[in-house]
Amino acid sequence: GGIVESVMPGIVRALLVAEGDAVEPDTTLLILEAMKMQNEIKAGASGLVGRVHVAVGAAVGAGAKLVEIKPRET
Repeated sequence: GGIVESVMPGIVRALLVAEGDAVEPDTTLLILEAMKMQNEIKAGASGLVGRVHVAVGAAVGAGAKLVEIKPRET
């Protein structure tokens, strides 16, 4: 679980998950365009998407919160 943050400034071009979705490590969460390149932002752990902090078209800076991943309840 945890917060997935942007490692670079860019523009969110696509959201591929929604709140409540189950994700695994390396699941692509969103596409971030930076310097004319499309970058896949992936989950680092398994869990459930708790909150999506950005919308398509949003400009984000380095370190911006993108997606929160919560541990699955057992």
